[in-house]
Order: sequence, then C-alpha cells, then structure tokens
Amino acid sequence: MTETLFAFDQRNYLSCQNSFRGTGNQEYYLGDFWIEARSAIDVRADRKSAGNCSIIRLRSNTRLHFRRSWSHIREDSTDVTVLWFVKRGTLCVSHQRGYTTASAGDFLVTKSTTPFFIECQVGQDSMHEVLHVVVPTHLLTSVIPQRLTTGFSVPASGCQFIIAQHILTDIFEEDGELPASAAQLLVESALSVISQAIGTAPVAGCAHQSLSNKRLHDVLRYIELHLSDPKLSIATVANGCGISPRYVSILLKHHGSSFSTLVWEERLKIASRLLSSATSNDLSVSKVAYGMGFKSLAHFSRKFKAAFNMSPSEYRSMSRVDAAPQHLECADARRVSLQ
Repeated sequence: MTETLFAFDQRNYLSCQNSFRGTGNQEYYLGDFWIEARSAIDVRADRKSAGNCSIIRLRSNTRLHFRRSWSHIREDSTDVTVLWFVKRGTLCVSHQRGYTTASAGDFLVTKSTTPFFIECQVGQDSMHEVLHVVVPTHLLTSVIPQRLTTGFSVPASGCQFIIAQHILTDIFEEDGELPASAAQLLVESALSVISQAIGTAPVAGCAHQSLSNKRLHDVLRYIELHLSDPKLSIATVANGCGISPRYVSILLKHHGSSFSTLVWEERLKIASRLLSSATSNDLSVSKVAYGMGFKSLAHFSRKFKAAFNMSPSEYRSMSRVDAAPQHLECADARRVSLQ
C-alpha cells in the first residue's frame, strides 16, 4: 500500500530535518533538508515499496533544498541511486562535475555516494512535482549497464521513457494487491526500458558559459560541497578547481564577496536552519558547530552571536517559541547565493 513518507505545512515545516526520512528514519539517506518559508506551505511525499526499491511522489508549493556532503557520506555509507522524473517545476543540482538543470519532462540521476546540492523549484503554476525511484546501486547496475553519475540528465519525452513512467506510476497507484515479487519484476522491466532510452536520448541541461563564469561556478560549487570541512581554505579551493589562490580571490571579488565572508555566511545560515529545526535530543549545538566546519564550540558561538545578536542556544529557544519563525539573516552581511 502507498504510505505517506512526510507531510509539512506552515505549522511543522521547521521539523523537516528530523522527519524527512520517514517514521523509521531509513528512507533516502543522511543530508541537510530545509523548506523555504512562505505564508502557506504544502509539502508532501508518498511512498510505495516495490521489492528492494521505493517509488516516491513528491509535491510542493515552495522551494525545497537538500545537501549531501562528504561528512554525511562518511557517517552514512548507504549506496543507492535515485532516478528522478520531473513532472512540474525544475531541479537544479550542483555536483562534482558541474551544474545541471532538469525541467518538467526531463530525467535526472543522483547518487548517495557523491556529494551534491539540489534545489527543487516550483513552476509557473507555483507547484513542484517529481516521481522518483530509489534503487540500490548494485541492483541498478545489473539492469542498466551505463555508468550513471550524479547530475546525469536527459529529456524524458521519448516513447521508451513514457512507457517506463507509466509502469512506475501504475505500480505506485495500484491498490496493494500486487505481490512484492511482481512489483520488483515490473520495476526491473521499467529500468531496462530506461536503459534503452538513455542510449538514444540527447544529454539535457548543458548550458554554454564563458571561461570566467565557468571558473566562478566551479569555485562556488566546490565551496558548497565542502562547507563542512574545517580545513576548507582558498588554497584547497584553488587546488580542487585547478586555478591559483589569487584567481579564486579575484573571481569572488567580482561576484561581490570575499572568501571568508562567503564561507562564514553560508555556514552560519545553514547552522541557523539546523538549530531552528532540530529538537533538543536530536542535534546538539556542538554537533551543529562541528558539522558545519567550525573547529571549536567557542568559535562557533562567537561567530553566531556576532551575526544573529544572540547565542545558538537562545536562537534555538526563540525558534521553538515562535510557531513559524522566519530564518534570520546575518545582521552585518549580505545574503550570498551559491547558485
């Protein structure tokens, strides 16, 4: 039978980090998940088990964000591949090989063994909807011989993709009388059809960029994926992107920020979301601090108080009092986007 994996509205959306993996806290994999605040929030994911796989329909009327970092991968070694069919809205993914945009009608892949940042954007009808399949990677590779990596995207408008979507949708919507073994066989059939479709479909989501814009994107993506690393520095970014530290500084200056300002703003912004969404028993202040790359709790507390005019503990307490608080922005700095 189909089950509700999660449902969030303006009353409980701040708790999404603690419950997006379902009641057993085992669906998907570890990561940072947050929901953009708005006056009326309606986010819902329904799940149908199909053998060793899960078929999930996700709908939202606001933007969703998910980050899978190296620290999450080290803590949770789950190896699954997620196949996304975008129905409405857009998926924007920053990953190790670049940046991918998948619009309505596209097919996208993400893998739990590599870091990425994904933003689910609503479409012109103010809705976002995807149907995605969570597949153990060892099962996927036995059916799809192509080496799929995070960020791989192709148009899903061909007849083979349409047939595969129909199979997966029928499994998702059937009334529960289908045996698990039959559901597994049908999923494997859909995967086989997808494999054939991938071989003939043109790659989607590849935008032309100037060299400087590409370099800037590489720098921002590297910072995004390594925010939790306490050793993150201009030197490590430069080495990871294959350019000089001086060029990193120049690119960020033209972007309107310095390296240190950008890193501290983003770390504190994410930390504030984690503090406002976590319960006291789920995520301690020290775990938030070290998880966001701070080398000591004292350093984190000083930076946080300077930015938000209150301590991390006070911020958490205030967030609990307010039923639907807006995320505070740093008092003395601009909002810098990594997209």
